[in-house]
Amino acid sequence: MIPFSPPRIDDKICNEVVAALKSGWITTGPRTKSFEKKITEYCGNKASLCLNSATAGLEIMLRWYGVGEGDEVILPAYTYSATANVIIHCGARPVFVDVNAHDFNINIKEVEKAITNETKVIMPVDFGGMPCDYEALNILVREQKNKFVAANEIQKKLGRILILSDSAHSFGASINNKKAGSLCDVSVFSFHAVKNLSTAEGGAIALNFEEPLFDNRTIYNHLCVKTLHGQNKDALAKTQKGNWKYDIVEAGYKCNMTDIAASIGLVELERYDSDTQVKRKHIIDLYQTLLKSDNRLELPLYETDGKKSSYHLYPLRIKNITEQQRDRIMQEIFDRDVSVNVHFIPVPGMSFYKKLGYNLQDYKTTYDNFSREISLPVFYDLSDEQIKTVVNAVIAALDKVC
Repeated sequence: MIPFSPPRIDDKICNEVVAALKSGWITTGPRTKSFEKKITEYCGNKASLCLNSATAGLEIMLRWYGVGEGDEVILPAYTYSATANVIIHCGARPVFVDVNAHDFNINIKEVEKAITNETKVIMPVDFGGMPCDYEALNILVREQKNKFVAANEIQKKLGRILILSDSAHSFGASINNKKAGSLCDVSVFSFHAVKNLSTAEGGAIALNFEEPLFDNRTIYNHLCVKTLHGQNKDALAKTQKGNWKYDIVEAGYKCNMTDIAASIGLVELERYDSDTQVKRKHIIDLYQTLLKSDNRLELPLYETDGKKSSYHLYPLRIKNITEQQRDRIMQEIFDRDVSVNVHFIPVPGMSFYKKLGYNLQDYKTTYDNFSREISLPVFYDLSDEQIKTVVNAVIAALDKVC
């Protein structure tokens, strides 16, 4: 069976994890702090904070900005539930909008139509690793400043809608050679087991506020407190002689990254551009070459208008089929010992959100993309022979069902 997306675990990673275990630092410590600095250097943003998940990062930033009851947050209907759930956790209202047909990403015109006086945040999602149109989004929130109603000092200082990017898929992606993480106010990465760069579980907030309007390092320090119970000293700080005493300055959360996780991330980041991305691009390119002659297929975009994907997914769409036919095609592929997936079942189609009154049929392009999409395997150890096996399984399934 060809798996869908197993993590890359080799001797280099195992050795670094063992070294972390033997170091005496297995919670947040020197490796986590080093990983944060290297993420900032790589992405070109102002400061980075590593956490236990991207989900935690998104919610913490909403809470930092003061998002709460009565507020609205705009997001694409085509995303994973985490993007919407954090809005619910804060007591705010998710405002779903439709996406583009060509790249699955949030439709800027639909965003503009959805902005109201209650809008506090826009959360674009870089689907499959392809960055959204951040230039247009950055212009839009400045043009819409007159609609923005600030409710606290931070919001008054920014004076506009916050752009908080769900960049869970897009570490390493770029627009005009600027990396994801440096494309808007704040970006949040995921380092979950299936991501291009994994720490088993984990994520990072990439702060990129305009300076000197904001001091990103001051925000970083505040978030360190907020994500560790509201404690004003972490374990590393308390190891200094006589520095044991600490205070709780707010009712914070517990979502710090461990040095064990960071040890994996340090290895992965060191070889990310020179090895991981080279291999993932090769896989994508080979899929494109092998599938381009079949006119039943709609191949995904990876490079366009100065944008470069992180090659996280291969979201293949099949023309002129129904959702039920898609599901039958997937089963045929599974029956040929190839694992495939669908990214994603759009959030307005989930039971919890349907009970809140959302309806997937209100987002026509989102539903059309979802109903025809099949994600093919992309992982570091996928061989060319396995790729050919995947392609043969897809074609055979199409021939049988269609």
